[in-house]
Amino acid sequence: MYVYKNFNLINILRFSGGHIIWLTLWATAVTIILSYAPLSISIPWRPLGVIGIAVAFYVGFKNNSSYGRLWEARKIWGAIVNSSRAWGSNIRSYISNQFASENLSEDQLKQWHKKLIYRHLGWIYSLRSQLLIPTPWEHISQGKHVRRITEIRRKRFGIGLVDDGATESILKQSLPTDEYQQLIGYQNTATQIIDRQSQDLHELRRLNLIDDFRHMELQKILNDFYTFQGQCERIKKFPFPRQYGSVSFIFIALFIFLLPIGMVSEFAQLGEYGGWLSIPFTVLIGWVFVMMELVGDYSENPFEGLGNDIPMLSICRTIEIDLKEMLGEADVPAPIEAKNGVLM
Repeated sequence: MYVYKNFNLINILRFSGGHIIWLTLWATAVTIILSYAPLSISIPWRPLGVIGIAVAFYVGFKNNSSYGRLWEARKIWGAIVNSSRAWGSNIRSYISNQFASENLSEDQLKQWHKKLIYRHLGWIYSLRSQLLIPTPWEHISQGKHVRRITEIRRKRFGIGLVDDGATESILKQSLPTDEYQQLIGYQNTATQIIDRQSQDLHELRRLNLIDDFRHMELQKILNDFYTFQGQCERIKKFPFPRQYGSVSFIFIALFIFLLPIGMVSEFAQLGEYGGWLSIPFTVLIGWVFVMMELVGDYSENPFEGLGNDIPMLSICRTIEIDLKEMLGEADVPAPIEAKNGVLM
């Protein structure tokens, strides 16, 4: 997630500066051909303007839908934060000797609290790791050129900014030693972690450390975690429909192909060298449309490991801090700081 209010010129050029080069080359080539070749080709401005308006509406629809996926993902992780706090608070207040036939010591009760809360920390970090696994439609999985650019962006403005080995370390610390190797061997570790939580709630009910009502309330929170995980997986594993994403790119390419032809004939009315004035305007208009396409294209996958992502690591750390402070622990990690204007 970018944290600065506005992009500066350098960041904009890094994001789309390469497109200005080919736009300039294309506009210049068309101007030269139409100015010096024995050709008489022109496109009236009105039909070209109608095409531009239609493309703008279509791209606007795509960008609105892409933003919807991004914002839904953020709402899901916001709900995970709220339910995680409720989980920690309820675990500490519900698990007690109130209904037990044989009372446990305070240390034994705290061990139960710590086990269930720490395992939950393992769940959130495991879920983050699973959501960062590339899918075939994300940029890192595309052809050589796009993949290389994406790798560079990941290092400068993505998951390359943080030491992701820390996630594995936290997972080892959060899960009981006898469970770690077994849980990471599953295809969906996060799912199995919640199942272990559910089994421990069953054991707590058997020991009468919680009553039926408290058992149901805690299980309901676990069910909410399953719901949030499924919602994240739906966004991750179901792409923005390609009939919308791909067609918008085709429409923009068609519009930019026709744009300099119409611009040259329009500016030629200004005089002998008027056609050359069309070049900067063609580049500017073409760049605006390319930028609209790029904004939507890089917003539709909110778990891609790039700067537009949901700041999952920061959210996980916030949850970790809150829950460890609930346990009264002194060794509490610091919040994740933004780097290069990006909060991961």
